[in-house]
Amino acid sequence: MRQGRAPDELRPLEIVPGFLEQPHGSALIAFGRTRVLCTATVEENVPRWLAGRGRGWLTAEYGMLPGSTGTRTQREASAGKQKGRTVEIQRLIGRSLRAAYDMTALGERTVWLDCDVLEADGGTRTAAVSGAWVALALAARRLGLPTPSDVVAGVSVGVVDGQSLLDLDYVEDAAAELDMNVVMTGDGRLIEVQATAEQAPFSRERLDGLLDLAAAGISGIVARQRASAGVA
Repeated sequence: MRQGRAPDELRPLEIVPGFLEQPHGSALIAFGRTRVLCTATVEENVPRWLAGRGRGWLTAEYGMLPGSTGTRTQREASAGKQKGRTVEIQRLIGRSLRAAYDMTALGERTVWLDCDVLEADGGTRTAAVSGAWVALALAARRLGLPTPSDVVAGVSVGVVDGQSLLDLDYVEDAAAELDMNVVMTGDGRLIEVQATAEQAPFSRERLDGLLDLAAAGISGIVARQRASAGVA
C-alpha cells in the first residue's frame, strides 16, 4: 500500500461544478492535493482562418499559480513568453476536447477552456483535461449548444520500484521508472497516450498493462464527471 492507497486506486476525487458564476461553465477538480480550476467561455466569433467556413473552434490555456508548488512559480507573463511545457499542455487539452465536440454543430463560435492550477501534486494536465470537460458540458447546456459527443477524461499511470501504479502524485512521479498520461473517451477509446521510459525501455506487455490500469481508473473518473455535469 502507498500511503493507504492500493496500486490501482485513484486519489480522493472531488469535482465542484459551477464553482464560479461569471464563466459560462466552470468546475474545480481535485485529485488528492492537486487542484485545478477549469472554466469554459464561449465567444461569438472564430479565428480569422476559420471565418466563413461554418465551423467553430475550441482551444485551451493552462497556467500554474505562483503558490501552486513548494517554491514560488514565476508567472510566465513576467518572463514575456510561455514555457514549452505550458504550450504542450494547452495543446493536449484542446486536442482532447475537440475529439469529442462537433465543431460544425458549434457554428462560428470559439470555446475558450482556461485551466489554472491552484495546487500541484502530480497529474495536473490530466486533471485539467477531466475538469475542462465538465466546464465545457456545463457551458453547452447553459447556452443551449450541442453537448459533447462523449465524456473525455485523463489519468496518469507509471511504474515505481517495478510496480504499476495508477494516478501518481508528485513523489511517485519523480521516482517513476516509467510515466504515462492517458486520455480516453467514456467508452474506452484512446485519444492521447504520452509514455516515457525514464530509465530502461519497456515492453509491449507492460504498456498494455498500464493502459488497462488507466482504463479502469478513467471509468471511475467518468462516472464522477457525468454526475457533476448532470449528463446521463
